[in-house]
Amino acid sequence: MESALAQLPVDGEALYLGRDAALTRFAGSRIHQNVSEHDATLRVRAVDGDRSGVASTNRLDAEGIAEVVARAADICRRAAPNPQPTPLSAGDAGGVSSEVGFVAATAATDPERRAEGARAVIAAADAARLEASGAFSTEAVIMAVANSNGLRSRHVFTQAKLLTVMTGEDRASGYAQATSPDVGEIDAPGLGAEAADKAQRSVGAGDLEPGEYDVILEEYAVQTILEYLSLGGFSALAVEEGRSFMELGRQVMGPNVSIWDDGNDPTGLPSATDFEGVAKRRVELVTDGVATGVVHDTATARRAGVASTGHGLPAPNTFGPLAWNLFMAPGSSSKDAMLGSIDRGVWVTRFHYVNIVHPRRAVLTGMTKDGTFLIEGGRIVRPVRNLRFTEAIPEAFTRIEAISSGTRLLAAEYTGINARVPALRIGRFSFTGATAAESDG
Repeated sequence: MESALAQLPVDGEALYLGRDAALTRFAGSRIHQNVSEHDATLRVRAVDGDRSGVASTNRLDAEGIAEVVARAADICRRAAPNPQPTPLSAGDAGGVSSEVGFVAATAATDPERRAEGARAVIAAADAARLEASGAFSTEAVIMAVANSNGLRSRHVFTQAKLLTVMTGEDRASGYAQATSPDVGEIDAPGLGAEAADKAQRSVGAGDLEPGEYDVILEEYAVQTILEYLSLGGFSALAVEEGRSFMELGRQVMGPNVSIWDDGNDPTGLPSATDFEGVAKRRVELVTDGVATGVVHDTATARRAGVASTGHGLPAPNTFGPLAWNLFMAPGSSSKDAMLGSIDRGVWVTRFHYVNIVHPRRAVLTGMTKDGTFLIEGGRIVRPVRNLRFTEAIPEAFTRIEAISSGTRLLAAEYTGINARVPALRIGRFSFTGATAAESDG
């Protein structure tokens, strides 16, 4: 990074991402793939007033660095002026040198350790006469940023993640996932038992007419909801452009809802610095139901006249800042107590195929998956085929009647957003359709 900055003819920024990742994948209750990857990438941003250019390479010898610097500078020279350029972070905005969330045992995990976890999941499937598929991954990452303002930041962290889907007769399926910086916290036998139980209880699913039902949303479903609230609403750019439900200072959810972002909390998956090198700050997003804050990157902070909260993405970035270390405050209930309190409702394990229908109201639509059950008289009475929901989430979160005291740390499949969340009991949750048996999956 120092070499790249020294060679730039203008101001600039260098972002280094190094990653050692490994994955053991299984399907049909057999381990079929083990892969490992090392990659290191240097991304250079050249900045000359209102022009900028970005180039990247994973060739990190002297010639490769010189080449990527030359490309970034050339792109900058040819770029059209940007009336709202993204400035370089101030030198005192970073200074981070953190290993919060780094666990040596995770970084050193070998294929045998991952295979042992996969075998424990497969054993649970075999005992229940199910087929298991999934993956057990481990990785160690170093992210570092330097710029010509004197900013220097780095963060080293690890992540382990095990997920499985089990399938059985009549298209029944069950799901379980766990993630942690510490591979030792991944309970493979427990996850296997959880997924097997869901799949076994999902056999013989029948139809349920769409309508409004009281629901219990397991932590998997809640994590997905927070992921999409982050993608659509917790960003300062979304508020600036008038497409967010976050009306700061106003009650947007029920008084029992508090949500925040904290990249330094070791009970999550920490990220102490953003991709602009700015130190992460805890941001209170929703406090007792009131919209209290949004996340900023350097560009949105400059326009708003505030400091960046450390939520910038890699340049060039048109998406805006992103909250990806989310937490939702627990309550005092349990899933068993929630279940016992429902006369007629639906138990939802998780959602998939989720889309944002109306950003300003945070209306989401999607499908239930891998364990949807009818509740009657305070107990689960039968499995039901997957249902489509369409719901304005802030409005639904005014109808939260109970929140579990326990929480789970879960990671999104594709976006990198992680969240530690409780389970929820919500009144009058809207299901607008159902899947036909032949298309269920």
